[in-house]
Formats: sequence, structure tokens, C-alpha cells
Amino acid sequence: MWPIAWEPFILVIAGIWIVLSIALSRAGGWAALAAVYRASEAFEGERWRFQSAGMRWGTNYGSCLTVGADTKGLYLAVPIVFRIGHPPLFIPWTDISVAVARRPVFTYLEFRFQRAPGIPFRVSERLGRRIAGSAGKAWPGEAPP
Repeated sequence: MWPIAWEPFILVIAGIWIVLSIALSRAGGWAALAAVYRASEAFEGERWRFQSAGMRWGTNYGSCLTVGADTKGLYLAVPIVFRIGHPPLFIPWTDISVAVARRPVFTYLEFRFQRAPGIPFRVSERLGRRIAGSAGKAWPGEAPP
């Protein structure tokens, strides 16, 4: 038998997990996007798992996103263990603008959203090309390099 009670420890860890997940969602802007772009049905388009993206205030989702795209819009989701404060999102292309940003070492694409203008969503050039390919003629920005 263990000399300490594990239940309080587990409850504290679960509480910290919940608070951090909600704080990350609010800081990065996922919560603001969810207020207007929460996915209402299952996404059927092409998806890429374990992707990374940056959002507002240096928030980074490293290798934990599922990003999807089709001719209707952009789909974003996190694994179920991170879902608190992060419901799946679906943003129609008509609400998205995309710009290519070139830096000395790398190039990325920055998505902006009409109904949440203060929230950037930045992805690698490689992922941006995949998204653009799945969006087809609905793609709202300049073509990725």
C-alpha cells in the first residue's frame, strides 16, 4: 500500500490541466474563433494530423493539430485530451484571407478571419501548399510559393 493518498494529487493535476488548456485557448485566440466558427458537423475533406501552427501572443500548437481543407473551408482540431477549451473549428473560405510571409530563414502563411480579425493563424509553407491544393479554386489568397 502506498503511504500517500493519490486521489488529491490526481485531482490537482486534472485541475491544472483544465486551467492551462482554457488559458491557452483564450491567450492564443482559439476560444474567440470557437465563438464564431465552431464546427457543427463532421468534416469529410482531406486532413493532416500532427501539424503545427502559431497563433496570437506567441501561442504555438506544436505537432498537435489536425488541419483539414476542402473547397468549402478550413478545419482545425486538437486531440481529445486537449479538447477542453478547444472545440473543432470550421471556417469557410469566404471568411478567410491568406498572406505569404517571407523571413530570412523560413516562409509561412498567415490566415486571418473576417469574424475574428485579431486572431492570426500561421502555418508552414509546406502545410500551406497542401491546404491550398485541397481548397482548389476557393483558395482566398496568393498562391503559396
